[in-house]
Amino acid sequence: MFLLEIIQLGLRNLRLHMLRSILTALGIILGVTAVITMVSIGEGSKQQALEQLERLGARNIILRSQKPAESQTAGGGQQRSWASKYGLTREDLAVIEQTFEELNCRIVPLKTVGGQVLRDDRRRVSQAYGVTPELQELAGLRVDRGRYLSEQDLNENAMVAVIGFEVARSLFPFDDPLGETFRIDDKLLRVIGVLSPVGLSGGAGGALVGRDLNLDVHLPITTAQMVFGDLVVRSDGGSRDITEVQVHEIYVESPSRDRVRNDAALLTRLIESRHPEMNDITIIVPYELLENARKSAMTWNLVLGAVAGISLLVGGIGIMNIMLASVTERTREIGIRRAIGATRNHIVTQFLVETGVLSVIGGLIGIGLGIGLSIGVEWIVPRLPDLPLLGMLFTSASELPTSITGWSIMLSFGVATATGLIFGIYPAMVAARQDPIVALRHD
Repeated sequence: MFLLEIIQLGLRNLRLHMLRSILTALGIILGVTAVITMVSIGEGSKQQALEQLERLGARNIILRSQKPAESQTAGGGQQRSWASKYGLTREDLAVIEQTFEELNCRIVPLKTVGGQVLRDDRRRVSQAYGVTPELQELAGLRVDRGRYLSEQDLNENAMVAVIGFEVARSLFPFDDPLGETFRIDDKLLRVIGVLSPVGLSGGAGGALVGRDLNLDVHLPITTAQMVFGDLVVRSDGGSRDITEVQVHEIYVESPSRDRVRNDAALLTRLIESRHPEMNDITIIVPYELLENARKSAMTWNLVLGAVAGISLLVGGIGIMNIMLASVTERTREIGIRRAIGATRNHIVTQFLVETGVLSVIGGLIGIGLGIGLSIGVEWIVPRLPDLPLLGMLFTSASELPTSITGWSIMLSFGVATATGLIFGIYPAMVAARQDPIVALRHD
C-alpha cells in the first residue's frame, strides 16, 4: 500500500512539471527512434541484397567468359584486323555437361549475339543472349507479360525473343510490345514475352551479374548459333570491336547447397586444366557471396545500432542532470518526508519511479516514432524524384527499403528503460542521503 502511494506521488510530481518531464524524456524518445529507424534501414538494405543474390540461385555456379586484360593494338600501334577470340568454348560446355550431369547438376549455357538492338530510330548496345528455357528457373526470372522461351522455340530455331522491362519501355514506349518486332543488327525478331522488373542494377546482385538484367534480351540458343554465329561486331564512337565468343556464360546448378562449394572446386579444377592461365574465364559462386553478405550485413547492423545507442546514452545523461536539479529543488520536500517517517528506501523508490516512468513513456513514444519514420522513409524516397526542385538530386530508381525487426524494438525499449533507471540511481541516492534537519532548513 505504501509503495502504491509512493508511485502515485512520483506520477503527481511528473504531472506538475509536464514540460520539464517531456524535455527530460526527449533524449530517450530520440534515442529509441534512432535505433529502430537506423536498424530498419540497415536490415532493409541487407534483405534487398540477399534477395538479389538469392534470385541468382544460391545453388548456382556461374562461369563467365571475360576479355583478357591485353593490349588492343599490335606492337606497331596499328589496330588489329582480326577478331578477339577468348572465353568458354562449345568443347568446354560438352566436357562440363558430361562431368556434371553424372552428378545430377543442371547445365544452362548463354551465348552473346548482336551489336545493336533496334526498333525504328531507337537503338541501344546489344545485351542479347541465346539461352535455353531452363534459365528462367535457375536465374529466378519472372515474366510480366506473355511467356518465356519454350523447347519448341529451340527446336524450330524460332526468331522470337523475351525482352527485359527497360528494353520494352525504351523500344516500345507507347505500344504493347507483345507480338511486335524489333531487330538485332539486321535480323528481325518477334516479342513473345516481357520480363518483370528486377532491382539488380544498383545492388549486390547487379555487381555480381555485371549488368542490368532489365536490359537483357533472350532468344533461343539454337537461333543464336544458327542465325547469328560466333562473331559479334560492336561499334562505339567510331571504333569497332570484333569478338568471337562461343559461349558467354554457363550456369551450373548443384543439387543442394551443401554441394555448392565442392562442385565449385571441381569446376575450377576442370576449367584450369583446359584454360591454365584462367585469364579469360571467371567463376562466380553466389552462395559464398550470400554468406559474406549476411556477415557484412550483421556487422553493419551492429555498427548502426551502436551509433544510434549513443543517443540513448545522451538521453540517460539528460535524465540524470534533470533529476539532480530536481533533488536540489525539492530538498525541503525531502526533509519533510523524512521527518514524518519516510525512510531512505522510500525516497530512492520515489525518484526511481519518476525516472522509470519517464524512460518507459519515452521508450513507447520512441517506438511509435521509429516505426512511423521507417515506414515513411520507404514510402517517401521513391517519390522524391517527382518533386519540382529536389527531384533533380535523385534518380528515378531511388529507393531506401526498410525492414522493422522485433529485436530492435525490444532491445531499444529495454535499453531505454535500463538507461533511465541506471542514470536515475545516483540522483535518487543523493536525495536519500539528505540530512532531514538540514533539508528542513533549506529555502
